[in-house]
Amino acid sequence: MYPNRLRLALPIAFATASLGFGLLAGQAAEEEMSGDSQAIHWSYEGEGAPENWGGLQEEFAACSAGETQSPIDLNRGIASELSELTMDYQASPLKIVNNGHTIQVNFEEGSTLELDGQTFNLLQFHFHTPSEHTVAGEPMAMEVHLVHQNPDTGALAVVGVFMKEGRWNRNIATLWSQMPRSKSEEKTVSRISVDAAKLLPRNTEDFYRYHGSLTTPPCSEIVNWIVMKEPIQVSRRQIQQFVRVVGENNARPVQPLQRRFLLEAE
Repeated sequence: MYPNRLRLALPIAFATASLGFGLLAGQAAEEEMSGDSQAIHWSYEGEGAPENWGGLQEEFAACSAGETQSPIDLNRGIASELSELTMDYQASPLKIVNNGHTIQVNFEEGSTLELDGQTFNLLQFHFHTPSEHTVAGEPMAMEVHLVHQNPDTGALAVVGVFMKEGRWNRNIATLWSQMPRSKSEEKTVSRISVDAAKLLPRNTEDFYRYHGSLTTPPCSEIVNWIVMKEPIQVSRRQIQQFVRVVGENNARPVQPLQRRFLLEAE
């Protein structure tokens, strides 16, 4: 069983976005959900590949000029006694969309994350293959990102969970059974409810934390990242099912850490 309420430790208050970033953050979150950025042809290969994102549109400049970009390699973190984090996730009817870049599940209001004294609402979660973050240079088969937003400032908090090849995953099977095969296709299945807590590992006390960006254009540097150390498991067939629909690679390469601190829960 996975509890609906989880308490973790987190250390210092990360700098969050000012009100001036609110609209940008909201727009970025909506773009990831709806695939609006698809009009300017960003992708994961060819002319629209990640190394070219910064030049595709003025609003994407941070993708090449930013100094706190994501994802990163998780290695040699600073052991820290982190302050409390609380996730309170409620079941939501399944709203699943293929936005042309990933498979995404959108959430109704009511699921929250408490971080550094702020409340972030769970907006959606989506998937990448292989994992975007790496550990000591090694990716895992997949990664799921649970995207939360502070409604007052627009700042984002994203919980990343690695997915490694292993046992068949009942919760992923439920999602994949409704996976839209066509780009821009969306399904609402009211008879199926989704609990995001079931995508978290059993051990939620060991994790990394750092300040970074969206991993897709416009690469806005407004994200508080929490990446769980323990992966969840999915079967090889489930990985292949995702790849057949989305493709073999929808992961941005790792970015330089620069002068940031990578914190690691003790």
